[in-house]
Amino acid sequence: MARIESPSGDAPRLDALAEELAAGFRATGATARREPGPAGDHLVIEWPGRDESLPHLLVVGHHDTVWPVGTLADWPVAEHDGRLTGPGVVDMKGGLAVLEGALALLADLEQRPHRSVRLVVVSDEEVGSPDGRRLVERQLRGAAAVLGLEPPHPDGRLKTARRGSTRVRLTVTGREAHAGNDAHDGVSAVDELVDQLVLVRGLAGQPGTELNAGRISGGSRANVVAGRAEAELGLRFSTVEAQRRTLDNLARLTALRPGARVRTEVLSSRPAWPERTGNPLLRHVRLLAAVLGQQLDGAPAGGAGDTNLPGSRGLPTLDGFGAVGAGAHARHEYIRLDQLAPRIALLAALLAVPLPRLRDRGEG
Repeated sequence: MARIESPSGDAPRLDALAEELAAGFRATGATARREPGPAGDHLVIEWPGRDESLPHLLVVGHHDTVWPVGTLADWPVAEHDGRLTGPGVVDMKGGLAVLEGALALLADLEQRPHRSVRLVVVSDEEVGSPDGRRLVERQLRGAAAVLGLEPPHPDGRLKTARRGSTRVRLTVTGREAHAGNDAHDGVSAVDELVDQLVLVRGLAGQPGTELNAGRISGGSRANVVAGRAEAELGLRFSTVEAQRRTLDNLARLTALRPGARVRTEVLSSRPAWPERTGNPLLRHVRLLAAVLGQQLDGAPAGGAGDTNLPGSRGLPTLDGFGAVGAGAHARHEYIRLDQLAPRIALLAALLAVPLPRLRDRGEG
């Protein structure tokens, strides 16, 4: 999988990997269909359960990566000292491999999952799942619980909560003019954007909010007053309240210079998933791990993903069932090969064993 490059937005390569994934999962007894998306097809894969009357178990994953085409040329997939390195191995092709291994193990044992399992693999998770979110939303209806295939914490702990995440484009329109002869006739969009970013940094300094100015562009030439500039901001939030407050403030930004215009556009947004008191799903997984001779726990995570959605709605949710490793989005990305078999065994057990009651009767 890692040798099939699949950057977000590259539909032909994402579709090629989708077909590879579908074939692998079909071999474990699944039905698989591709769902068209504007930047590459998504996948919806289903396995029948021993008791089809029970609500389904939903698993979410993605097959896009942050790595551009050509990364393999100078960073090939390689094994060294018990580690597999390469673009996308931990985030999250390792997780997709773990699930395929778990279902293949059950098939080899002539076992089926206790209840039906549905897997949604989106092609745009790394850019906020702007289209894939609708598929996750659709499969949430009636789900007993949701599992995420993102990598766990580096020490193997599962992820029990996530911060909210929003991508915002801040666009400034000014007025072009000759920077030497007619500078007074121009309105610099770049200068306006710089001043707006100073204000935005102040907003992001509020409790529960973090800001990363990830991309800035604008202007055309040094001798032309810039007529347009924009920035793409990455915001993370500890609470739903911090997310709402900050986004409201961003939406109210107005130009500081006469003749300039400022526009704020939310590109994608994931709600904060707060920690759940007690967490019966985590307790169940810990017991299964103990039976398998594994010690396992969970902790909140800083990053956001598709499990934010069910987690924010109170559905029993756990993430981090992917391959154990570290370095997501970095050149030292790797997975630990000695942890693949234990992870596969844990996930196979979780799919095969009946779930306990995960919600109070009053929760539905």
